[in-house]
Amino acid sequence: MASGEKQFPPRRVPNAARRPREYLTAEEVDRLVAAARKLGRHGERDAALILIAFRHGLRVSELVALRWAQVDLRAGLLHVRRVKNGVDTVQPLRGPELRLLRALERRYGTLASGYVFVSERGGPLSAAAVRKIVERAGRAAGLDFPVHPHMLRHATGFYLAARGEDTRAIQAYLGHRSIQHTVRYTALAPGRFERFWSD
Repeated sequence: MASGEKQFPPRRVPNAARRPREYLTAEEVDRLVAAARKLGRHGERDAALILIAFRHGLRVSELVALRWAQVDLRAGLLHVRRVKNGVDTVQPLRGPELRLLRALERRYGTLASGYVFVSERGGPLSAAAVRKIVERAGRAAGLDFPVHPHMLRHATGFYLAARGEDTRAIQAYLGHRSIQHTVRYTALAPGRFERFWSD
């Protein structure tokens, strides 16, 4: 490069060129969870992290901030604190989540930090660490496009919309203040068009 020439950072590749969509299917999430469970020393933690993010539509910042004080294993409830001016909710925990969380509690205990998803040093995982965990699980699961954690939140919305759940209920579940953020999920729900053709 000649001296005096301006250097520009490489252009960011648009998401549409990198992956076919910005959400995962429930089957792809299952593959991610299974792959994460088999990777490294913290497979159970990583599998739980992916499943909890999907089942509760958590953003990365909500996931890494999750504390044991928000988890009621006896009653099977998760107290979700939303960021970005979102609406907090209390959501049920089901069998697969409860089993993984109980295993985490046995393995890591409720460390002094109080965080559910902890690093080797006992502190909360960073957002960057979660991104690496999800990317690595995506490769191990054989997904042919790069995966990032926010796809799990989108997967929640699309899964619930495809099941025909009420848009207002999905809005409350994801903690959206405005329904405009929720309608993108229902807009792509295939059930809306099922009765268009009779054959």
